[in-house]
Amino acid sequence: MSAPGPVHETLAALPLVDHHCHGVVTADLDRDGFESLLTESEPWPGVSPFDTPVGVSVRRHCAPLLDLPRHAPADAYLARRAELGGDEVNRRFLAAAGTRAFCVDTGYTPHPITTPRELAETADATAYEVVRLEVIAEAVAAAGVEPDAYATAFRTAAEEAVRRPGVVAVKSVAAYRTGFDLDPARTSDALVTAAARQWLADGGRLVDPVLVRHLLWTAVDLGLPLQLHTGFGDSDIRLHRVDPTHLTDWLHLTKGTIPVLLLHCWPYQRQAAFLAAVFEQVYLDVGLTLHHVGPARSGAVLAEALEITPFRKLLYSSDAYGLAEFYALGALAFRRGLGELLQDRVDADDLSLPDALRIAAWTAGDNARRLYGLPLPDPAPAPAPEPRPHRD
Repeated sequence: MSAPGPVHETLAALPLVDHHCHGVVTADLDRDGFESLLTESEPWPGVSPFDTPVGVSVRRHCAPLLDLPRHAPADAYLARRAELGGDEVNRRFLAAAGTRAFCVDTGYTPHPITTPRELAETADATAYEVVRLEVIAEAVAAAGVEPDAYATAFRTAAEEAVRRPGVVAVKSVAAYRTGFDLDPARTSDALVTAAARQWLADGGRLVDPVLVRHLLWTAVDLGLPLQLHTGFGDSDIRLHRVDPTHLTDWLHLTKGTIPVLLLHCWPYQRQAAFLAAVFEQVYLDVGLTLHHVGPARSGAVLAEALEITPFRKLLYSSDAYGLAEFYALGALAFRRGLGELLQDRVDADDLSLPDALRIAAWTAGDNARRLYGLPLPDPAPAPAPEPRPHRD
């Protein structure tokens, strides 16, 4: 790791824009509840999620924020967390993240979690909403609709959802439902009606490839940035089907329409970088990955993501869900990893310091502000003038 230098110092002070995240739980958590949120897997008998890279990182980097020593044992960590209570824990970790704007995916709520407004209030920040399109489609189906009216009803509901104040993007979890090896062409009305007829008869989640395709093309028509989960996720993912290069033909067809944000990406950060390098509309982050690999490996992931990615195309996200620790840990891993990467290049004279500082500012927040049309942060207050000596 490079010695702390001006790039590290700049990144440590920059306010972040977390362009993809979720709420945090509001209830106090027992051990089972905490551990269930610490992992993307189901519980395994005899194996604690604390005994993983992310679990070790929590004990190393989050424990001091609870007034505990580094590497505090899991039992001591959870006892102190319970002693402080959920509200204070959330406040401490969100403050430590140094995030000033959140783009919150409100479409995943298996636990009671904060709303965007509540998250923003806890962090003394601003929050915006990202609309998950599968949730809209499934609500339309649950409300009752005829198959030949589904396409119009879904479009109308999606248009109403994105007109809500504070909505800045839409998201699809096609990666979980079908993967990306889909026919890229726009769906016909007849295909949508036939697929809707079968889905509405069967019920359940939206997993029909025709209707997922229709959802992606509806996103294009809505005109807002589209976030797409790619790569690492829970066991619903079929990892070989969520390589974002499966989207290549669809990206050719959607040139000149909307920005496409590839989220998380691991282990496909190099493939995502290729797409960002050759398609004007493609951007990426390595959120979620960063807190799961921890600060010790975040620089390696970011280095691969930045091998060929244009510097205006990389964004920061935490993809924090449930545990406020993930906000603090994701921010730390990002600041440390990118700082190490850029400072090493400056020290080797492969990058000038002004260029490194611009890249740091772009990735930390400016790229997201430009893409989503977010306001610039308030300027830092000017220092008070030095008092002038009086003449006697």
